[in-house]
Amino acid sequence: MTDWLDGDRKSKMKLNEVYFWTDTIKDWSHLLADDAYKLLIINQLKSQVEKGQIKVFGYVIMPNHIHLLWQMIKLNGKEMPHASFNKATAHEIINDLKSGYPDKLSGFRVDEKERKFRVWLRDPLAVLMDSKEKFVQKLDYIHDNPLVEKWSFVKYPEDYKWSSSRFYLTGEDEFGFLTHYSEYFE
Repeated sequence: MTDWLDGDRKSKMKLNEVYFWTDTIKDWSHLLADDAYKLLIINQLKSQVEKGQIKVFGYVIMPNHIHLLWQMIKLNGKEMPHASFNKATAHEIINDLKSGYPDKLSGFRVDEKERKFRVWLRDPLAVLMDSKEKFVQKLDYIHDNPLVEKWSFVKYPEDYKWSSSRFYLTGEDEFGFLTHYSEYFE
C-alpha cells in the first residue's frame, strides 16, 4: 500500500475505513475549472462504486483540488482504489491534453523515472474519520468549500453542481454514486 500524509505522521489507508481525502492538481493549476474534467472525475468515481471498490459519502470538485469522504472497499487487482482513481483520471486528462490542448501539456511534464507527466500532486491528504462528529465536520467543510471568499461560486452549498451538498439536502443524487453517511454509522 502507498503511504499517505495524515497530519505530521505517515499512515496507510486501509480497506473498510472512511477517509477525508484531498487531492490537488500539480502546481495548483486550475485544470478542473473545465467541466469536462469534473465529469471525468465523476465518471471514474461512479465506475469504481459500480465495481464495488469504493463508497463515496461526500465530495466537492474545485478548480484545482478535490475533497472526498470515501471508503476503500476492495482492491482493484493488487492496487488500492485511490491509486486506481489517480492513475485512471491522470491518464484520461493527459490523453485529452495531448490531443486537444498540447500547449497546456508542458505544465504537467515531469522528470521522473516512472512517468513523463504528473496531473496530481504526490501525497494527497488522507485523514481517518474515526468519529461521527469528525465526519460531519468534514462533510460541512466539503460543502462549504465553493462558498469561501476565494471562490464564491454560489450563495448556497446545494447550488454548486459538483458537490454532494444537494444530495444531503434533497436526496437527489444527480450522478448516481453517493451513499448517505448514516449508512456507515448504523
